[in-house]
Amino acid sequence: MHLLITGGAGFIGTNFIRFVRRNRPGWKVTNLDVLSYSGNLENLRDLESDPRYTFVKGDICDAATVGPLVEKADGVIHMAAESHVDRSILDSRPFVVSNTLGTQTMLDACRRARRGDKPWPGRMVYVSTDEVYGSLPLERPEIRFREDMPLEPNSPYASSKAGGDLLVRAYFHTFGQNVVTTRCSNNFGPYQFPEKVIPLFVTNLLEGKQVPLYGDGKNVRDWIHVDDHAEAVLTVLERGQAGEVYNIGGNNERSNLELTHTILKLMGKGTESIRYVQDRLGHDRRYAIDGSKIERELGWKPTRSSWPEALEATIDWYRTNTEWWNRVKSGQYREYYDKQYGSR
Repeated sequence: MHLLITGGAGFIGTNFIRFVRRNRPGWKVTNLDVLSYSGNLENLRDLESDPRYTFVKGDICDAATVGPLVEKADGVIHMAAESHVDRSILDSRPFVVSNTLGTQTMLDACRRARRGDKPWPGRMVYVSTDEVYGSLPLERPEIRFREDMPLEPNSPYASSKAGGDLLVRAYFHTFGQNVVTTRCSNNFGPYQFPEKVIPLFVTNLLEGKQVPLYGDGKNVRDWIHVDDHAEAVLTVLERGQAGEVYNIGGNNERSNLELTHTILKLMGKGTESIRYVQDRLGHDRRYAIDGSKIERELGWKPTRSSWPEALEATIDWYRTNTEWWNRVKSGQYREYYDKQYGSR
């Protein structure tokens, strides 16, 4: 098996590649990443000598780059995306280009690829997000996102991902393409870029700084460990049904306020470390995943997202890897691959 993984130098991509190398050691992996601001090739430096791992610097919107890579692969895990909501509010164009047009480029590459004189026989898994569903009311905890719910995205980021979702659906129905979509809740774990809430809060506290908490802190998210997500995506690749959507969740809903207090407690800090800041524009109130379909049909459920143990292990990773996040926060992490591939 030869997998092409887009966005493999990002947080989820890094952990997915590591998961595959551990659990499918005979597989080959090609990592296609444009190395934008959050892509960090240092995350995978120890795999550079692995003969079954290859890195290619390239853009998912470049058909000339993508096409030959797809033809050599047996499957595609399309993870590459602009993903930070705050950045999408400041400038939505990069999100539309990467998340919607980039997905269209990947779909066309899979559709046009050949294996000899026959169509490409592989499958593409499109890794989406629970944010495409919109927001759930706090006062209705019994309601969770199901795969058959309408898409009602509320941020430019979520809208750009929903555009990708709809293209994947269209290519299945129009061309009979072997595509599957996953929609996952908030991930946590090692190697996460420290603009996201958990690594931002943890590293700020390690630096003796306060943590910026949006609004009243009552917004609720479902948290899943990134290795659970990786295992679920691999399960969908191997056993999912073409044209289907599978929700992936951690069964672990927490308000941002509860998350913040748990981090403070685990790190021996008090509430004086909280700095309340103006809420994000259009901030969705609650996300919650109904993951019964993937458990019922594919036999998968999360096993690594225990709380607060998994969070504590994640905090310990950032404590142990101070040099990594210091380089990321300072921008020095880019020096490593700028030397190899040239500055952007």
